Amino acid sequence: MPATRIGVLGGTFDPIHVGHLAAAAEVRSSLALDRVLLVVANVPWQKVGTRAVTPAEQRFAVVEAAAEGIDGVEASRLEIERGGPSYTADTVAELARRHPGAELYLVVGSDVVPDLATWERVDEVRAAVTIVVVTRPGTALRLPAPPWRAQAVTIPVLDISSSDLRARVAAGRPIDALVPAAAVREIRRRGLYAG
Repeated sequence: MPATRIGVLGGTFDPIHVGHLAAAAEVRSSLALDRVLLVVANVPWQKVGTRAVTPAEQRFAVVEAAAEGIDGVEASRLEIERGGPSYTADTVAELARRHPGAELYLVVGSDVVPDLATWERVDEVRAAVTIVVVTRPGTALRLPAPPWRAQAVTIPVLDISSSDLRARVAAGRPIDALVPAAAVREIRRRGLYAG
């Protein structure tokens, strides 16, 4: 029986947008993964103190709405359930416990690769996953050096940022087509990002 192949795309997702979903779907298809988890950060430690972050439960509801109907892509509450700061090392360790023998593929943007050394317990992450680097607008594609197990996946070029989306909502500008319709409805229902 072949091992389950699970992609892990973590993030603040404040808010999630079609670029995140396109990356998840493309990685799943390109690497023949069984599923890709959109892991919503509980407390994104690298952003604490730099800006206000929408509460995790609110972000999760929007991610769950966005992922609905996308085959093999699902929202994950794993970091929210664990509580506290969200560290990738804890997340991949928990996924390994929950899915013994699974192959874990950690999806990151090419802009993240230079900062991998700053991650908490990065050696544990490196030992547990194959890192999948996806292209990002304005960033050269580079893979981390061995001993990382690394693969590159080219995704559609969609220059969308969550910070721009928050600003658009605050200014009363539309985010339709940049964020899935179900997620836009959830954002409006919850009154998120409005000035």
